[in-house]
Amino acid sequence: MSLQKRVEPLLLKGALTIVHRLHANEHEAYFAGGAVRDLLLEKDITEIDIATSASPDEVEGLFAQTLPVGKAFGVIVVMVESANYEVTTFRKESQYEDGRHPGSVEFTDAQNDVLRRDFTVNALFLNPDDEQVIDYVQGQEDLERKLIRTVGSPDHRFGEDKLRLLRALRLACQLGFEIEAETFRQIQQFAPQLTQVSWERIRDELVKILTGSDPSRGLKLLLDSGVLQQILPEAVAMDGVEQPPEFHPEGDVFVHTCLMFELAGKLTDTLALGILMHDIGKPPTFTVKERIRFDGHVEEGARMAEDICRRLRISNDTTEQVVDLVKNHLRFIHVQEMRDSTLKRFLRKENFDEHLELHRLDCLASHGNLSQYDFCREKQKDFSQEQMRPEPLIKGQDLIDLGLEPGPVFSEILGAVEDLQLEGRLTSKEESLDWVRGKYLEDDR
Repeated sequence: MSLQKRVEPLLLKGALTIVHRLHANEHEAYFAGGAVRDLLLEKDITEIDIATSASPDEVEGLFAQTLPVGKAFGVIVVMVESANYEVTTFRKESQYEDGRHPGSVEFTDAQNDVLRRDFTVNALFLNPDDEQVIDYVQGQEDLERKLIRTVGSPDHRFGEDKLRLLRALRLACQLGFEIEAETFRQIQQFAPQLTQVSWERIRDELVKILTGSDPSRGLKLLLDSGVLQQILPEAVAMDGVEQPPEFHPEGDVFVHTCLMFELAGKLTDTLALGILMHDIGKPPTFTVKERIRFDGHVEEGARMAEDICRRLRISNDTTEQVVDLVKNHLRFIHVQEMRDSTLKRFLRKENFDEHLELHRLDCLASHGNLSQYDFCREKQKDFSQEQMRPEPLIKGQDLIDLGLEPGPVFSEILGAVEDLQLEGRLTSKEESLDWVRGKYLEDDR
């Protein structure tokens, strides 16, 4: 382990400044939690938290720039140059009253502080001066065994804070670790209580899993743990729903969705949620006629996706894009038959690259035919931005000058003129006005 190799110099300098000042004033102070874990795993560090015997008041008295973000719980943010560091007093916690937060805290020593933490791999301290690890819970052994295990009894840890259920799953995916057997059994036991936690917190952990390093495994763990049943029963319904083998040789809807995640690279929030929900409408529309069919699953899926996004307290902008991804994911079937105007409008959609990537993954996780994807890529090269987004040939004022009364018909006329422009059938303002006269003023002449 080498701090200099794994920590950005300015970040490390600020953290050492804090630790050394605390030491100089006869306080214990260590790097704590995830930073220590990742250093031992030889991962780069992007933030450092510090645990200390100093009280919050003493921390505030030692540093010029501080924020009392969680002073009642012993947490002070110390600002050194351009970096922020959470400095937390060693503490014990009282009974958790809301399934998320302790009722109160009592300041204590380093060993007792460790015993209130969530998982052993997160319960390590490091003295940065000699790089010695302080380990009261066999966290280093669990790192070597690649194991997620709670500090102490899992029923106590999960009983205190239900969000730890999701954190255990996320940490397992993030690190590529297994979850210790009793810890996983207790996740299954406590899963029905997860919704005691706010939907905003649940959303944040879910999105981190889906945009992390192994979202396919994450989705399977969510299902196997019983957590998915509590937060996204619509996704659970995809498990076991058969698909026509001629189009989906890979298996059922849930398998298909997991495979898309497996094939994906780094995902944005919207694309990850789009993958999760693109076929969410298939279970309620499943029928068997001449073959398995999902008639109307796109429309039903878009409606369900909006409901799910609202439940998860997802922002309006993200919700709009996720719903649009679901609503348009089958349009690619018809791109080679589209009129130029329709195709150009489709290709110029906001965030079209996410639509295209969803389609690519959808194909790769099923029949493997990328001909429509390749066609769109070629058309993106063929069409210039000017061809896809030309300056309008006419505007509303031009229609008024022709003697037309403003109203809904204006949108119809301007849209029709733009279609003809996109298809190359109208190329000037004069041609456009002549077309409008012939189409909309003919009866008045």
